[in-house]
Amino acid sequence: MRKLARGLAGALAALTAVAALPSAAAASQPGAASAPVVHTRAGAVRGAVHEGYRVFDGVPYAAPPVGPLRWAAPRPAAPWHGVRDATRPGPACAQPAGEVPGGSTDEDCLYLNVTAPARATPGRPRPVIVWLHGGGFTSGAGSSYDAHRLAVQGDVVVVTVNYRLGALGFLGRADLPGSGTFGLADQQAALRYVRANIGAFGGDPRQVTLAGESAGGYAVCAQLASPSAAGLFQRAIVESGPCTGGAARPFAPYAVDRATARAAGTKLTGAVGCATAADVLGCLRRVPVARLLAAQGADQQPEYGTGLLPRDPAAALASGRVARVPVLIGANHDEGTIWAAGIMAAGVSVTPADWPGVAAGFVPDPARAAEVVRAYPVHAADGGPVFGAVLGDADYACPTLRAGSLLARQQPVWRYEFADPAPPRPTPAPPPFPLGATHTTELPYLFDLGGRPRAMTEAQHRLAATMIGYWSRFARSGDPNGSGAPRWSPGAVQSLAPDRTGPVRPGAAHHCALWATMP
Repeated sequence: MRKLARGLAGALAALTAVAALPSAAAASQPGAASAPVVHTRAGAVRGAVHEGYRVFDGVPYAAPPVGPLRWAAPRPAAPWHGVRDATRPGPACAQPAGEVPGGSTDEDCLYLNVTAPARATPGRPRPVIVWLHGGGFTSGAGSSYDAHRLAVQGDVVVVTVNYRLGALGFLGRADLPGSGTFGLADQQAALRYVRANIGAFGGDPRQVTLAGESAGGYAVCAQLASPSAAGLFQRAIVESGPCTGGAARPFAPYAVDRATARAAGTKLTGAVGCATAADVLGCLRRVPVARLLAAQGADQQPEYGTGLLPRDPAAALASGRVARVPVLIGANHDEGTIWAAGIMAAGVSVTPADWPGVAAGFVPDPARAAEVVRAYPVHAADGGPVFGAVLGDADYACPTLRAGSLLARQQPVWRYEFADPAPPRPTPAPPPFPLGATHTTELPYLFDLGGRPRAMTEAQHRLAATMIGYWSRFARSGDPNGSGAPRWSPGAVQSLAPDRTGPVRPGAAHHCALWATMP
C-alpha cells in the first residue's frame, strides 16, 4: 500500500506547484525601456526591463549534458560571440508530464534565470538568493518561479536554476563517476557560475544564500553536507525539506546508500535493454529520453557514500559535519494533507473502523500503529485531516524540528512554521476536505508561480510582505529581524500566519515525542 501511495503522492505533489500555468517569462510582459545587456565571462546577454526590475532568462551555466556528457560532471558553457538573447527561459530538464505541461525530453537544459531589482548595479551589488525548485527530484523548472516580488520588495537578486532530474540526474552505477549525484553537481556548477558572474548582474558574490523547497530544500541540506560545496554560499534556507529524511518516511525527500542507488540503476539498465550490452554505458547513453523516463521510478533520491556526498545528510547533521553557515529552516503546519487527499481519492477509506489498518500501512514503525491511532483518533468525518496530520507530522514537522535542533548546536538557526489555515489552493480541482497549510502553500507568498499571482486577502498580502522581509533580511545579514516586523527569536519557532506572526511551540501539537522514537 505504501509503495502505491508513494507513486500517487509524487504525481499529486507535482500538481501543487504550477501545473498547467504559463512560464514566468510568458506571463510577464517587459516594459518599453531599452533592453539591458550584461557581459558575463562566456559572453554578453540581453534581458528585459520591467517596472522596477530586470530579468535575464535562459542563461547557460554549463554545457549541454548530451551525447557523451550524459551522466558526466557538468562542463563550463562554451563562449559565444555577439549578444545572446535572454528573454525566454531555457528548456525544462527531461521529466514526465506534470508541473511542465506535456513534460519534457530536453537534455540541453542547464540554464538559470536572474531577476534583479533595477537599482542593483555592479557598483552597488545586492545579496543573492539562489533558488532550487522542488518536485521529488523528477520534475520542476526554475522558470516556474517568477521572483520579481522577492527581488523588488526584498531588494535582492534572485537566481532560479534548472538541474538534471530523474534517472538523468541521479542514476547510480558502479562504473559511472559521479554516480547518483549529477543533479547535485549541476547545482554546484550553478553556484560556481554565480560566484564568477553575478556581479555583472548587480549581485554580491560574497552574499549568496542557497534556498529551496521540498526536494530543492533537501538539496540545500545535501549541499550543506557536501565538501565540494564549501564556500559556494554563505547562508541557507530550507523550506519543507527536512534534512533528516529516510526511507521509513517516504513522503519527504531523502538520500539512499550506494547499494540501494546501484540496485535501482541495475533495474533501470535492464528495463531499457542495456544489461547485456558489450558497452553498457554506451548503450545507456543512446537510449531515447522518453524510454528512460518511462523506466525510472516515481521519485528519485541522491546517492550518498560518494565523492560529492560522502555521508547521508541526516548523519552529517548528527555529527556536525556540515557547512557552518546561518540557516533558516521550517515546514508547513499541514504538510501531509495533500498526500492524504490523493491517497483517499485513489480509494483508501479512512473511517474509525479502517483507521488502524491504514495507519499500520503508513507509519514508520507498523508495529506501533496502535500508539499512533491513540494519539490521532479518527472520528466520524475527520479521517482526511487526521490522516494528513500523521503523514505531515511524521515525515515533515517533527524531522524539521529535529534538523533545526541539530543545526543549532553549532550555527545560527531560525525556525518557522507556515500556518495560514486557508492559503491559496494548491490543486486545480477542489480537494475532498480543507487542506490547510499543506505542502507548497507557502510558495505563492514568495513567488508568482507560473508568472501569475494567486488571489489573496489583504491579510495574506501582509503576510507575504512579512515573509519576503524575513527571507531577504536573512539573505542580507543572516538575521531575519528588522524594523516593523514581529520579532523572531533564534531559539523559538516563528509561526507565519495572517496577522498572527509570533513564537510557538509546535512539538507537542505534532506529537514529536512519539515520532522521535521511530525509525
